[in-house]
Amino acid sequence: MMFAVLGAGAIGAYVGAALARGGADVVLIARGPHLAALRKNGVTVLSPRGDFHADVEATDEFDSISDADVVFLGLKAYSLPDLAPRFGPLLGADTAVIAAQNGIPWWYFYRHGGELDGTRLESVDPGGVVSNAIDAERVIGCVIYCSAEILEPGVIRHTEGTRFAIGEPNGERSPRCQEISKAFTAGGLRCPVEESLREQIWLKLLGNVPFNEITALTGALLGELGDLDGVRLLLRAIMEECAEVAVRLGIEMPVSIDRRLEAGIAVGDHKTSMLQDLDAGKPLELACLSGAVIELADRLAVPVPRTKTIETCVELLEFVRAQRNDARGR
Repeated sequence: MMFAVLGAGAIGAYVGAALARGGADVVLIARGPHLAALRKNGVTVLSPRGDFHADVEATDEFDSISDADVVFLGLKAYSLPDLAPRFGPLLGADTAVIAAQNGIPWWYFYRHGGELDGTRLESVDPGGVVSNAIDAERVIGCVIYCSAEILEPGVIRHTEGTRFAIGEPNGERSPRCQEISKAFTAGGLRCPVEESLREQIWLKLLGNVPFNEITALTGALLGELGDLDGVRLLLRAIMEECAEVAVRLGIEMPVSIDRRLEAGIAVGDHKTSMLQDLDAGKPLELACLSGAVIELADRLAVPVPRTKTIETCVELLEFVRAQRNDARGR
């Protein structure tokens, strides 16, 4: 199979390198100094599971996705409304799109089957721009349990996790999912095909909302969140609010809130992706996390006061940062 990785940052470049190691044809789509390094030196992955290197094609041209069997979207969720109309028309007739964004994805209610079947969430698909650009029939969902960061252009530090769970929106164990799973597995990744991927989406979201947003506000590492009893109580309360929204949507959480809480804290001295983005001066992935939860909670009349509070605080953080950058002429 030929894979195009659109948004070959830390996770995308790691996935692309692993797929190439497993024998797949891969093209990475990136930009800036990272792209220059990928073109010159390929991808170097430093990992506790063993370092490896892959020479792969790299470009900044979206046209390269037209020949791909599978496009892996390594883009942040907030990038999709701007970029989907650019790359959507370039997709081949049978090209599958692996949506690997955090939070609630734009396709969540496609073939959902519940009372909200077909619902569009403004927080992740404003004005329907993403769903209009990417035919939902192409979509394969993906929930990532993997931590990585760009150590320097072209060099990825893989910290932990190799699990990339995938699944069709309707739960079918389709031939294309099986083929993609084989390609990921050949590259040393875990890629189970899930019949209930939405449960995995909520399980990850249950941690991402409080962990990402509180660490962005405080600068704490994941392990440090467990040092104060009051912080543990706050984390758990936010998780409970998110879980209540999930339950109203018919989700049965595969693990308890306490287990999810402790698993996150146990990661230890690790910066969440939102804290990494904050430190790098990048936009924060807020709308697909607490934003989507709050939109659903309001629709379902589920009270989520603590979730709304931390989102407001992160919004203020972004506002103040933008104002100060403007004052400095950046």
